[in-house]
Amino acid sequence: MTRRLLDDENPDRLYIVTGGRTRPADDAFDSVTLVVTEGEPTPGMQSEHATILGLARSPISVVELAAELRLPVSVVRILLGDLQALGKITARHPSSRRAPSEIPTPDFLEQVLVGLRNI
Repeated sequence: MTRRLLDDENPDRLYIVTGGRTRPADDAFDSVTLVVTEGEPTPGMQSEHATILGLARSPISVVELAAELRLPVSVVRILLGDLQALGKITARHPSSRRAPSEIPTPDFLEQVLVGLRNI
């Protein structure tokens, strides 16, 4: 099996897949956002949209979808925006903020490290 490089991708195809758009409508999806299907493909739906719905039956990250579809992440983000607008997917964004009480203390981390070394 030979692998194609993304640089070899036909730019006309990417233009058609995104409808000429170069950026998603918003920044709702980053590379590690988890996506899950909330509906079935509809007749006449673009094949890439239908494939995403099939792949996202269980939670999958944006970057994993891009790898499976062999499309750039930027293109997948545009397609996901379309599906989210249709109510076909939901997204779970990574939590970047933690309360101070949720952050492990250095003493706790040291105890975990000692425990792992003792295994």
